[in-house]
Amino acid sequence: MRKWFSFLLTFLFIVSGCAQDRYTNISVDEAAQMMQKEDVVVLDVRTEEEYASGHIPGAILLPLQQLPDRMNELNKNKTYIIVCRSGNRSAQASELLVKEGFTNIYNMTGGMNEWKGEVEK
Repeated sequence: MRKWFSFLLTFLFIVSGCAQDRYTNISVDEAAQMMQKEDVVVLDVRTEEEYASGHIPGAILLPLQQLPDRMNELNKNKTYIIVCRSGNRSAQASELLVKEGFTNIYNMTGGMNEWKGEVEK
């Protein structure tokens, strides 16, 4: 019984720690609201060509493949909204940032595909 209790406490400790080391998925609408109300940095992790074809005003380009080598350019105290074309690369980038100790990371699901659709309405 004692071993089971110890195992349970260890498991709960690990799970609670992992839950804190996550990013938050947000919709395009939620991202737009955050950009209007809060001091956030929009980090676009697409390629230079994709960024040049259209991006969120004020977004910083940092392609996903360059992120591991350029993470030191980012401030861990800032709040970041991570953006890509569809939400896949931004989720990968969000995971990388969280693993490096960033705590205020928001992944914009739907990416620029949805952003363009919402802006055009």
